[in-house]
Amino acid sequence: MDGGRRRRALSTGTPAGGPSVEDLLREVAPQVVGVLARRSGDFASAEDAVQEALLAAHTVWTRDGIPAQPRAWLVTAATRRLLDAQRSEKARSARERAWVAAQPGGADVVQYDDTLTVLLMCCHPVLTPASAVALTLRAVAGLTTAEIAAAYVVPEATMAQRISRAKRQVRQSGQAFSLPDPDELDERVARVLAVLYLLYNEGYAATSGPRLTRTDLSAESIRLARLTHRLVPGDPEVTALLALLLLLEARRPARVGADGEVVPLPDQDRSLWDLSLVREGTTLLDSTVGHGPTGAYQLQAAIAAVHDRATRAEDTDWSQVLALYGLLERIAPSPFVTLARAVALAEVEGPDAADSVLDGLEGPLGGHHRLQAVRGHVAELRGDRTAARRHYLDAARLTTNLAEQRHLTARAAGLIWEA
Repeated sequence: MDGGRRRRALSTGTPAGGPSVEDLLREVAPQVVGVLARRSGDFASAEDAVQEALLAAHTVWTRDGIPAQPRAWLVTAATRRLLDAQRSEKARSARERAWVAAQPGGADVVQYDDTLTVLLMCCHPVLTPASAVALTLRAVAGLTTAEIAAAYVVPEATMAQRISRAKRQVRQSGQAFSLPDPDELDERVARVLAVLYLLYNEGYAATSGPRLTRTDLSAESIRLARLTHRLVPGDPEVTALLALLLLLEARRPARVGADGEVVPLPDQDRSLWDLSLVREGTTLLDSTVGHGPTGAYQLQAAIAAVHDRATRAEDTDWSQVLALYGLLERIAPSPFVTLARAVALAEVEGPDAADSVLDGLEGPLGGHHRLQAVRGHVAELRGDRTAARRHYLDAARLTTNLAEQRHLTARAAGLIWEA
């Protein structure tokens, strides 16, 4: 490396041709949490210490360059912070010396990857989905509490309390820092997939805020899904979830217009879709065929693939979509699956066929904007502009996402001027 390139690499903390500081920290953060948690037996304290070490690493590595052994550097820095915390709590010096003396050698730092164990701990069944997402972003993604709070548009103190409560619940559960028994592993992995899907959905269609999407959350969920697929390569539902996220992500460039307006799927410019993600997603999905019973993520990925394979909206095979939603409703029933099936039913059999299905959802989804938006769509298909406008305005009133609110209000306004 010549002197100029060397200086540039050190000034950015990025070796020429190597990963950035941020990428490297995200990769090694869960591994370092795992090392400290296994050594100390205290997942919560280990995670706190690693967070402090990550902040220090970002400052030092950006200034001085990435060290030759970044994971070992972080383990050392986090261990010091963990010991400092124990001292501040007046831990007995004898216990402290015994703990340090009992540590494995350097090979443990280099060779053992605890990422899956950390991910499973963060998605512990005792946690609510929201708490599991927050803890995953902290311990596995390496985000700071402030970054997570900003992503979810809540005060930093609120997010800090949520994360602290989650770690306390994990500690009180008595779960040892180790992989679950084989008979429990499938259930715990399923929990991880649910958390990653929830994280992606928040990025795909943000619950609140001025923008429709949060690309940072979507990108992180896909990164973690790739990581999970690498750690559990033989699980068809793990593969299918990654396929689903990629197939949905392929449409992102066309989902928002130049002025930030929402562009519904039928109106999207499909030439903007990322075909490399479509190919990768469909290849992954095809690889799951014949590997055990069909799962919910396989069916959702199959539905996404039907849409992505259609070069025009009118080419969509709605009959296949309807059949797939029927299967999904049987193996993983939920009001939102039924709502999606109603949309497909309206396309295949006409809007009147969807009415009874939508009526049955008034109980579980009566206060949700998506039900009213679908009712507006079905009424529009029927040609009842008055009812469609009313439903769109109801949906706009119920949503907390400003981009969706503007879109639904515009849909309602457009119906006034249609001939």
